[in-house]
Amino acid sequence: MFRLACTFVFLFLAGNGAWSAEEPLSRPPNVVFILVDDLGWTGLGCYGSDLHETPRIDAFSKQCVKFTSAYASAPVCTPTRAALMTGKCPARLHMTIWHEAAANPPRNRKLIPPITVGDLPLENFTLAEALREAGYLTAHVGKWHLGEASFFPEAHGFDINIGGTQWGAPQTFFYPYTGTQHYRHEFRYVPDLPWGKDGEYLTDRLTDEAIKIIRRAKDRPFYLNLAYHTVHTPIEGKPADVEHYAEIIRPGLRHANPQYAAMVHCLDENVGRLLDELQRLQLVDNTLVILTSDNGGFVNRYENKQVTDNHPLRSGKGSLYEGGIRVPLLIRWPATAPAGTTCTEPVVTADFYPTILEIVSVADKRKNKTDGISIVPVLKEPQKTLDRDTLYWHYPHYYQTTTPVSAIRMGDWKLLEYMEDGHVELYNLGKDLGEKNDLARSKPEKAKLLQSRLHDWRKQVAAQMPVPNAKKMF
Repeated sequence: MFRLACTFVFLFLAGNGAWSAEEPLSRPPNVVFILVDDLGWTGLGCYGSDLHETPRIDAFSKQCVKFTSAYASAPVCTPTRAALMTGKCPARLHMTIWHEAAANPPRNRKLIPPITVGDLPLENFTLAEALREAGYLTAHVGKWHLGEASFFPEAHGFDINIGGTQWGAPQTFFYPYTGTQHYRHEFRYVPDLPWGKDGEYLTDRLTDEAIKIIRRAKDRPFYLNLAYHTVHTPIEGKPADVEHYAEIIRPGLRHANPQYAAMVHCLDENVGRLLDELQRLQLVDNTLVILTSDNGGFVNRYENKQVTDNHPLRSGKGSLYEGGIRVPLLIRWPATAPAGTTCTEPVVTADFYPTILEIVSVADKRKNKTDGISIVPVLKEPQKTLDRDTLYWHYPHYYQTTTPVSAIRMGDWKLLEYMEDGHVELYNLGKDLGEKNDLARSKPEKAKLLQSRLHDWRKQVAAQMPVPNAKKMF
């Protein structure tokens, strides 16, 4: 009865914006979710970068649980973002490639990929909708990439949307953020960012907007989804930072792109600015902060220079090798998650939906069936394991780094099945993190077991498959 009464008071006060700043622990925790675009597993200093200087994030990591086996739900952006919003795996949603490519698969390859869903269907009950129903102010800032105007953040539970559109990247990171120089010369812009000035940088401006929201919302619980466009293409850093890294790059470094390094540098500064604002407003103790990436680092070339390197992981964005899906993940949950600890348990993007709702004590009234599970047990005790032994991925598309492929991880074992010819590859990640030693032939029973479970899962989620291209069969 007491709990029911407290819940009623919470909902009444939330609806009337009457939370007291003097009693921050009397309300549910705020949630700040920082999603970086294309940041690879080793892109930060605290994850082993040999060039990028990230002192603010490195310091932040010492206040967090640091995950070393965190995965994106997909090797590209849109499906991972859909998994975050719904808690469902991309294959179940039929959202397995980025928005712009969903309806236009290539027809000049051995297989024709499926036509997939490009707009996140409105019948999905999103994380933002669940939090808003519970009285949270919900705000999205930055990259959205989950559909046309009718499917923008406002349609999926966000009270505020700054900059979120159907596009996956800006034409430029410099104000006014418009142009036609990339992406098939399509004119693109970033809305809701007026009154800028020459030299203004997008990562800085998005942080400015996020800070404004926190300042105005600080007296009530808020969910801020801060989705930076960095470090996605176009690879453009601030000139002074580019010059700094150009001067310190030396032979033998894995990370050797000064433009990209400058973008990571600016990301670090802005994460620091955001954390400073939480401190200044005395919100640290009652704010859950999560920082992660939507897929692995982009290892292909941009303006004739390799963008990044995910060593010791194999490959990068688009691939289902570790370099395409393993990502950094830092979670600060004051007074509950032990600071400065490391968790090796595998977790995935779809887990954030049930995890966040459990942390803020919000029930999913729609009984949304998620593929993700709550990772609260390992946040409280990082040495624990979760009640799950497998993770799955499905990418029935082509990319510079891959042909259509599905994958399963079960314990330390990981199997990839390529759809063009049906061949499988088997790796023991505990002994071979770089996926160099294919054990499919030497461990046929293990490969058969994982392949069977992968096939069962694809049937269970009704995963879409590519079809043979009749024109390429002869």
